[in-house]
Amino acid sequence: MKPDLREAMKNTLITGDGAMGTYLYQLGFPVGVSFEEFNTLRPDVIRNVHRAYYEAGARLIETNTFSANYEKLSKYGLEGEVERLNRAGVQLAKEAVGADAYVVGSIGSIRTGQRKTIRTSELRKAFSSQVEALLSEGVDGLMMETFFDLEELLLVLSLAREVSDIPVICQLSVEDVGRTKDGVTLLEAFSRLEAAGADVVGLNCRSGPVGILRALDTVKGNLGVPLSVFPNAGIPDYVDGQYTYTATPEYFGDMAQKFADRGARLIGGCCGTTPEHSAAISRALAGYEPKLDELSSLESNPEAVLPVKSGATNAISVQEPQTKSPSLVDLVRERHTVIVELDPPRDLDIRKFMAGAEALKAARADALTMADNSLAVTRMSNIALASLLQERAGIRPLVHIACRDRNLIGTQSHMMGLDALGIDHVLAVTGDPAKFGDLPGSSSVYDLTSFEMIRMIKQLNEGVAFSGKPLKQRADFVVGAAFNPNVKHLDKAVQRLEKKISSGADYIMTQPVYDSRLIEAMAEATKHLSVPVFVGVMPLASGRNAEYLHNEVPGIQLSDEVRERMHGLEGEEGRAEGVRIAKELLDSALPHFNGIYLMTPFMFYQMTAELTEYVWAKTGRQQEILRG
Repeated sequence: MKPDLREAMKNTLITGDGAMGTYLYQLGFPVGVSFEEFNTLRPDVIRNVHRAYYEAGARLIETNTFSANYEKLSKYGLEGEVERLNRAGVQLAKEAVGADAYVVGSIGSIRTGQRKTIRTSELRKAFSSQVEALLSEGVDGLMMETFFDLEELLLVLSLAREVSDIPVICQLSVEDVGRTKDGVTLLEAFSRLEAAGADVVGLNCRSGPVGILRALDTVKGNLGVPLSVFPNAGIPDYVDGQYTYTATPEYFGDMAQKFADRGARLIGGCCGTTPEHSAAISRALAGYEPKLDELSSLESNPEAVLPVKSGATNAISVQEPQTKSPSLVDLVRERHTVIVELDPPRDLDIRKFMAGAEALKAARADALTMADNSLAVTRMSNIALASLLQERAGIRPLVHIACRDRNLIGTQSHMMGLDALGIDHVLAVTGDPAKFGDLPGSSSVYDLTSFEMIRMIKQLNEGVAFSGKPLKQRADFVVGAAFNPNVKHLDKAVQRLEKKISSGADYIMTQPVYDSRLIEAMAEATKHLSVPVFVGVMPLASGRNAEYLHNEVPGIQLSDEVRERMHGLEGEEGRAEGVRIAKELLDSALPHFNGIYLMTPFMFYQMTAELTEYVWAKTGRQQEILRG
């Protein structure tokens, strides 16, 4: 007979399973349905998923009951099926695994993602019925996971403790490394959960391995209960209507030992993970011996990366333009041109952003570009900051426009506002899915693809609204398109890029490149294009930053040489090496491309200012600037 779960974790490491919902999605099942209903509609599918995780080495299996509560099931008209779906979920998991595995009842947050206010009395009723149904089937424990709200998690924990002494695992999802959504420090939150009766506390979802590793660094050694971690497989990418994840099973295996070094005794996976990830974790933890990681914290957040209708017959007036500066496309056809990305702040303090803008203006950057809530994390409006850049700093802004956040009405309104402000350089991007950002209950709109957005914006240049109606005068937007060269088949990526150019793209901005050979290959593959390409270069800030980008961020891939050079470097030493590597990449890019796109990591604008000045020194423009 296997020992009690809480006793087992005192002496052993346990490999958890991985995702259910995203794995079913990868298997071809659609989103927008209740996967919990599969417990009765498709029990064979759920049983097979559990068995696949068990055979991969997972010895803690979560029931397919994450959203099997009254509130979440009512969305599908299934509110009367709470008991049946939860009991079936436990039965399927038990049928699929051996006697050496622990089956725990999965309970997810109700408030997360809800747009309506839910009273505490309603929460108590919904959670109580789910807890009772799971306990009635004899689970080995309860797994309360993906809770952003500490008070909600404490509520369901108290309900469980009122009726049972069963082992309980409590997992929060956090956006800020050391705090919950409601501002409580992670250490305090875990301590309160421990005092309320949690047997294991930990983190899951929201972050990939690096983000959760940093969070663990704020609490290690300060708790009396084991830790659990179930990270996502990096940040999801959304390509051609499909979600994909970048973190490989091998990477998860490497990170599993780092989690164990910090006291984690239960290690599994969340969104985007598969049985292969569980297998890698199991292999990595076999014969594990703890060791102290010298790097106890990251100095800055590595998850900030680092993203036509025609023929209207009404007369359109063309305003005579005032003296207009050459566009970036005009400039790059004549000389080397530097665009620098500076992230808008996530709070209301713009002082550091404006200081960075002033420093980059002093370095003679040709434009500052700002993402549109990149990674689906809420930031200050880039249209507001673009206006401030023009007014206060006197530097050209280039704003990203994401398909994710606005429907057709909002997108046209947004573009009309940009035109009124005289902000005429934009980059059309798809945008990271909202469900993986800091407001997971918000919607991803995607009325337009990036191809369609480019066409529609260029339609405004004809004086024609998205609806086909005349706008009385023409806009003058210079529209960019994004390009990811970090792919297996560069020729196919270029073919996709050609379609964006056919849609009307005036210039191209690439994802960051970390391999001189790829720069050479990209130069050859794009030499026939009719529009200029701005090559992306983002200096690395640390060794961990390098590993995070390579393994968790879609569209970014580092060469083995770069990863080796950055390995173990932190602080000023890491940033200095990151700048050296970036200069070498610039040396490779400058002979082939006039366009350079520098991305500022973690608001270390001194790094991109130095690189901007390096471009001018290498191209001879430094002397021209000094004379001018």
